[in-house]
Amino acid sequence: MEGVIVNLSVSPRLNLFSPKPFISAFKLPTSIALHRPFYLRPSQQPLTCSAFFQDQFPTTSTSPEEEGDDDESYREVNRIVGNRTIQLPNIDNDTDIPSFATEFLVEWKDGHDPSWVPSANIAADVVAEYETPWWTAAKKADDVALSTLLSDPNTARDSDALDSDGRSALHFVSGLGSESCIRILAEAGADIDRKDKSGGGGLTPIHMAAGYAQPNAVKALLELGADPEAVDIRGRMAIDLAKEVLAATPKGNPASFDRRLALERVVKELEGAVYEYAQVEQILEVRGEGNSKEYLIEWKDGGERDWVKTNWVGKDLIGDYEAGLEYGVVDSILGARMVDGQEKREFLVKWLDTEDTTWEPEENVDSELIEEFDMKKKQSESENVQETSNIAVSPT
Repeated sequence: MEGVIVNLSVSPRLNLFSPKPFISAFKLPTSIALHRPFYLRPSQQPLTCSAFFQDQFPTTSTSPEEEGDDDESYREVNRIVGNRTIQLPNIDNDTDIPSFATEFLVEWKDGHDPSWVPSANIAADVVAEYETPWWTAAKKADDVALSTLLSDPNTARDSDALDSDGRSALHFVSGLGSESCIRILAEAGADIDRKDKSGGGGLTPIHMAAGYAQPNAVKALLELGADPEAVDIRGRMAIDLAKEVLAATPKGNPASFDRRLALERVVKELEGAVYEYAQVEQILEVRGEGNSKEYLIEWKDGGERDWVKTNWVGKDLIGDYEAGLEYGVVDSILGARMVDGQEKREFLVKWLDTEDTTWEPEENVDSELIEEFDMKKKQSESENVQETSNIAVSPT
């Protein structure tokens, strides 16, 4: 039986990122008074009826100038019948997160065809009447309300609508742990890996589920194809965030017991999705200092070598590497002896790649090889006893 002469350690083949504080909170919507009639806000340039984008509801309407409207900057709104999120050409250089804007499909009282209008050009009370039911349902994780709004045949509801923090409904229902809402939104086309811009930025729905200790939501998102390796602006994967929150959750406090259990379940779910565990053959090199220190790992199964951060390499392997110990493959254990003055054993090891034999301390020999050696020794002793008992003693 072959084995490595150190305790076999497992280490994930993915680098992790240093944890940072998790600061995030939900904001509940405030009550909004609605007023009629509704009008467009005056813009710097006269607003025409024709939309900037006409891909969903084509229109051939003419501009107010052509029809001789008295006020070119206003047109009376009947209602909003749809919304959509568009990506802007500029990207935040600090976060590399794209910027987005919202447009609304406006139905006009004068009978003109519906047209897309930027949110900034629509009165706040008009927008509030359309958006408040959506965000209320999202922040309460009301699956019935979300499903009803999405299935309304009279509106073109955007399942990926964003609030002022760049968060979608999926961010909120994930943080609240609603599996049903997650599936409803995902089936409606919501981006399950959408990154927000709140605080540091870059939190995806699975970050929200992990940070708010929602293991069932994490599992649902993973089943729907969410990326467990997505990182926020601070370089944290969802598992980093969960471990960070777990470390900050008090131990021994009955009030936090359930939360710790939930976070541990979150970590377990994400570990299964993120890490491929494998036995380490040896450490080849080291680079970096402090939290950025990494080790070049050679895997026992012959997989491609990887640079792995300190936290994810067995401490015994690091200790052996830093002590200058070499690794070898054991062919067999030939004998054992007690170390003088100690209760530990040493083992006489025969190496596979050399004729030499050496005495090695117990901690440097694979435990499975030791068990095999002890088993064979007991079996041999038992056979010897049996053989002795069968010998007939001749009378003198």
